[in-house]
Amino acid sequence: MERLDKLLASTGRWSRKEVKELIARGRVLMDGRPAGRPEDKCDPQSAKIQVDGEAVDCAPCVYIMLHKPSGLLSATQDKKQATVLDLLPEHLRRRGLFPVGRLDKDTEGLLLLTDDGPLGHDLLSPRKHVDKVYYARVDGQIDEEDVQALSEGMTLGDGLVCLPADLEPLGDGSECLVTLREGKYHQVKRMLAARGKPVLYLKRLSMGPLKLDEGLEKGQWRFLTEREVQSLKAAQR
Repeated sequence: MERLDKLLASTGRWSRKEVKELIARGRVLMDGRPAGRPEDKCDPQSAKIQVDGEAVDCAPCVYIMLHKPSGLLSATQDKKQATVLDLLPEHLRRRGLFPVGRLDKDTEGLLLLTDDGPLGHDLLSPRKHVDKVYYARVDGQIDEEDVQALSEGMTLGDGLVCLPADLEPLGDGSECLVTLREGKYHQVKRMLAARGKPVLYLKRLSMGPLKLDEGLEKGQWRFLTEREVQSLKAAQR
């Protein structure tokens, strides 16, 4: 059970002071009745809270699927450049969301934004072996030697040791799918460049059971469904 004013303030839409004023003016309903006091307790998972007739989601964590476009940093903030959080409304930006598994500035595709720290950590841990699938277009043609090299695990020129990865050529070989079980800096680009096939275009398609919603245009986002959230959590057990 949590205090009503704390729950509403945690959404990032109002301060504690503003919440108290809303309650005093009768603009907050809890389970269909005007809220009595800011310190009233309720269950964030089951309580039906409304402000000015609009339902407010007070779940302890937020999970957002973003179709990241090229040109934005996968960061929470940057003084000089736009970040993926700039695509969200202000009240969500104030929740402390962070990208799970950063994508390069010029890379597109699936990006999970959340304030669930433990889940984010598990999804990125090599010990959990959460597959991340990328579509890549390269300068050159992928061949069986490339497939074999990635499947055995590569050690790059700077000494970086990469876990075994799956490489599936598509079409004439200038396109491919790459499946990683870790997420090191520029990893897909560095591995394929080491094979003499530099990446021209890169897009993340999935992370574990979570697949990019084909209905989302670049720059668009949506909340994850309850089923998607539970499937991500189940993949870590």
